[in-house]
Amino acid sequence: MPAQKDRCVSSMVFLLFCASFIPKCGSASLQQEPSPQHYFSGLEAGKTSLAFFSPSVSPGAQPFLEHIESSAEALQDYGVSVVKVNCPKEDVSRYCGKENALRKAFLFRGNRLIREFPTDALFDVNSIVANVLFALLFNEVKYVETLADLENIENVLKGKSNMVFAYVPATGTAEHRAVMEAAFVYGTIHQFVLTTEAALLKATSPDDPDVSSAWLLFCHCQQVTEPAQACRRTALAQPLTLLNIHRHLKLMGAPLVTEVAEDPEKISTVHLQLGLPLVFILSQNETYEADRRTAEFVAWQLLGKAGVALLSRDLVELNVLQRSNVALKTPDEGMPIQYLVLEDTDEVITLVEDKSKVKQIQEDEQEEEEEDEDEKENNNQDIQDDQVVEAVSRDKKRELPLEQILVLTEENFHSSLSEAARTVVLFYASWEAVSLAVLRSYSEVATLLQGTPGVLLSRVNCWDWPGLCSQENVTQFPTLRVYQEGQQSVTYGGMWGTEELSSFILLSQLSCPLKLATMDEAEGYLRGEFPSELSSYHHTSLLGVFSSATSKAREAFEEAGNILSGHVRMGMYFEDDVLALSQKYSVSPPALLLARSGGRSVEGIALSEHSVQDMVQMIRYELLDIFPEITVPNLPQYLQLGKPFLILFSAGDISQVESKEMLKLAKRRPQQTFVVCWLNLKKTPVGYGILRTYFTTTPPLPLLLWVNLHAGGQVFKFPSEQSITETNILSWLEKLQAGLEIPSSTLSEEDWKPPLPAYDFLQMMEPSVPELSPHPGNTPAQHPPKSPGGDTAGGDSATREEPSQEGTAEEVGAPGRGLRGTAPRLAARDKQGKRHSEL
Repeated sequence: MPAQKDRCVSSMVFLLFCASFIPKCGSASLQQEPSPQHYFSGLEAGKTSLAFFSPSVSPGAQPFLEHIESSAEALQDYGVSVVKVNCPKEDVSRYCGKENALRKAFLFRGNRLIREFPTDALFDVNSIVANVLFALLFNEVKYVETLADLENIENVLKGKSNMVFAYVPATGTAEHRAVMEAAFVYGTIHQFVLTTEAALLKATSPDDPDVSSAWLLFCHCQQVTEPAQACRRTALAQPLTLLNIHRHLKLMGAPLVTEVAEDPEKISTVHLQLGLPLVFILSQNETYEADRRTAEFVAWQLLGKAGVALLSRDLVELNVLQRSNVALKTPDEGMPIQYLVLEDTDEVITLVEDKSKVKQIQEDEQEEEEEDEDEKENNNQDIQDDQVVEAVSRDKKRELPLEQILVLTEENFHSSLSEAARTVVLFYASWEAVSLAVLRSYSEVATLLQGTPGVLLSRVNCWDWPGLCSQENVTQFPTLRVYQEGQQSVTYGGMWGTEELSSFILLSQLSCPLKLATMDEAEGYLRGEFPSELSSYHHTSLLGVFSSATSKAREAFEEAGNILSGHVRMGMYFEDDVLALSQKYSVSPPALLLARSGGRSVEGIALSEHSVQDMVQMIRYELLDIFPEITVPNLPQYLQLGKPFLILFSAGDISQVESKEMLKLAKRRPQQTFVVCWLNLKKTPVGYGILRTYFTTTPPLPLLLWVNLHAGGQVFKFPSEQSITETNILSWLEKLQAGLEIPSSTLSEEDWKPPLPAYDFLQMMEPSVPELSPHPGNTPAQHPPKSPGGDTAGGDSATREEPSQEGTAEEVGAPGRGLRGTAPRLAARDKQGKRHSEL
């Protein structure tokens, strides 16, 4: 119905334009009536006529009659006939008397007199049409003199209808006529209000308007829901003509934001049809809500100047840069759409208001791309993650299955934390290579853990939501955390492989430490009786046993469990029969029981340190394998011990004899001052590169080496002619300590740290990016609420106030000036790091 009504109105206005500006054959002219008696007898009910009574010979009436005759054509379009009544000389009635001759004109509807006009007020066609329509629409067009009158009308209209408020310096002018003609057509849709009071115009605008010119304001009262909220006003920027008013009302009636899901080249809106540009805000599913608010904010600022559309990248394949966030389509035929990268909404507004800005932005982007090409080979950031960047770039067209991972924003972050027992959140940056590589592993984890009860996997793109990531104190990315309501969040600190992430997420479901109530539960725990989903993860089970006299050690153990949650499987037993359990394994409380290999062997360890940090370090050390196979994921754990390596390099699995002899050495653990380990070159081929660094060429395998990475970097080779036995190795190690062996090679003292520090997210952020709080009118939270985390946009809050409106953008849900969605969050000129498209 609204569309049909709008088409009807457009047709009526089109007919009015034809009637006003196109010469017509056989058009209406001044009707001549021979006598008043004949005129009054011919009046029909409901018919409107403007009558001028004049003596038969009246030379002074000639100029007025010319204007009356000229207005007949225009008034006919509004159903008003214009009649000249010839008064006989002997007629001295009210209408033909000498006192009325040449002084007044009379407006009749049927036999009823509506208004009589002094002829000096009908001085031209504009004044005649304006005054006649003003009289006919007396009950429809409200005339106001004070601000209170205007506010009363606004209050009545709120939530019901919009208002068109017009100021004209004087009645009877061309502007007055344009307003009345528009009111005749649109009066059933909008409430028209008219004033000639200059003081009232000044009271409605914070600026100092020119009271010598006519003004028209469209007041958006229909969408106002609160009585105290003011109606937003949009001024007509063009001269007050019927064509411009029609154009303005058409724009005000168009959707504020149009959502499109097709090629922008094929899009046509009322704005383009009326010669205005169309701005596209490029969006994506995960930031739709924020992009929608951004589009609405921009649309309010550009209302009457340009149209705004929300274009989804997920629905339309765009052959443009991923970082482009705004597109501009002009009404000029044949002009291509301009895709741009803008920092905030102020730039979008300037883009429309200053056409030269488009060319300037395009030149800046071209210079930036040239600079990127020049720096590509020397970009130090790529040195750190070159293999990751290469892998991401190689697979950039591969679409990741992210449907099972919930997208979190500032709006739904806190509410989503309470939807599951535990919420796993990956904080990442969509332009950064390591983040995208981890996102691949995370998607595999989502597939692996699909259907796991009590676990919700989610993600936050810190590029789009910097305020949220800053509030959560995410200073580096990627960062993975597990949130549980009422408890402190747990941050993951291991390798980013699928198996490691899955293990951490599943283990984080268990209480750490798990409090066991009976001895049967404790022994079942040591036997590895766990939920089925943990059966594939081979974790050593650690059980702390405490008596009532060892409460201090128990408290430290509990705190250590909170720190190690997700990384370690820990239980705790402190019931009355704890001594019986302790004696079974030959320990005294406080002590640790380690069950390796599914509980087939249990090792008892006395607890002598009660501080939390000492206990954490001791637990981490005790959980290391006695004779580990060194791999890329576990190497950092053993390097952190700061001990020399006694490492056996093998081209495959080591023989049982060698394994048995090496294990004997490793079991000297309490007194061990070095790490006994081995490396399978088939499973970990990077070992070949290590050997080439030591010896230039790869020596025959198996090969036993002593490597002291932490002191001198000396590499000693076990004599190849000797068999690998415990006795031979111990004898060789004694010679090493005595300084009787010559190193095969010595590593350089080169610093092994990464060439660049890890990304510090907070330092990379631009502190000056202005944003509004996502909840208008609310003050950003200064501390986390019930669930860990925060919900502020970061930085200063800002609003953009309309010059002609008392309300602010916040009152209509404006998101602020910072573009989100695909908008860049870092200044391109700063070259903080290379940006990549999300896989």
